[in-house]
Amino acid sequence: MAVRATTLLCLFLLQCVATSAARIPNIRLPSQRRESIQDVPLDTRPLIGILSQPGDGYNHETNLTSTMFDSKDRTSYIAASYVKFVESGGARAVPIIWNEPEETLRKKFAAINGILLPGGGTSLQDTPFYRVTEKIYHWALEANDRGDYFPIYGVCLGFELLSILATKNHDILEPFDAENNPGPLLFVDEWAKRHSLFEWVPLSVVEEFHTQNLAMQNHHWGLSPELWSSTPELNDFYRVLTVSPDRNNKLYISTVEARDYPILGVQWHPEKNAYEWGIDNIPHSADAIKVTQSVANYFIAYALFFLCTISQKI
Repeated sequence: MAVRATTLLCLFLLQCVATSAARIPNIRLPSQRRESIQDVPLDTRPLIGILSQPGDGYNHETNLTSTMFDSKDRTSYIAASYVKFVESGGARAVPIIWNEPEETLRKKFAAINGILLPGGGTSLQDTPFYRVTEKIYHWALEANDRGDYFPIYGVCLGFELLSILATKNHDILEPFDAENNPGPLLFVDEWAKRHSLFEWVPLSVVEEFHTQNLAMQNHHWGLSPELWSSTPELNDFYRVLTVSPDRNNKLYISTVEARDYPILGVQWHPEKNAYEWGIDNIPHSADAIKVTQSVANYFIAYALFFLCTISQKI
């Protein structure tokens, strides 16, 4: 019965995607206007910005990673797994400190080839942290509109940030029971299996996503397919690739890509499979490690399209 319900939901999502695509113009990405990838001199030393978050990433009372810091905290952190993830794809990580002066942020933004919005426990209300993220997000959209290919990759909290930035609704997220809960990825259609980031994952692993728990989930909030499809700011801007169930078999959107910008959002944690060992439930099988590496390769390949000359040292 659960399988039938999931199948019907996926078909429903596919119809929503097709209907939405028919309503919006076919806007070509800057990269799509180039005739051949062979004609483009690639930047083989890409820099990826990783946005820091308020706090130190550690809850000293529970000896666990922090579940919430607000942006009044002057301390800032970036989890090491994101740095390793970026480096494994062949890029160098640049810390984007959320409370740096705007002049410094602009200089760093001008130097980097893409940005990673990591997971974490920071408040997503209208805080100074959110407003800085909003600023960087709009810089990225403007860069792409000018023809400068600039990818954004949002993970878990970063995925939720992208959803709030698109809707300008800080209360749009719904509660889910998916903390410390590795799970499957259910593709909404066959097309999604072999496009976007999944085109970079070995086919044998892709076929296991719906039966094996290869995607580490670690969140309390998310967006249901019903809410997503009824929100034009999300459904018209993003294409849904996968959904996933929480512990109560309540489905949430787990992978999306923007229709007309190089933006990828995942509610799950590809980086944890290879680079985090503090939680027993994180999958570390050979196929799980392939997932980490494939997603890293995909994101950094996106960044390689961006032609950037570093004029100043960071």
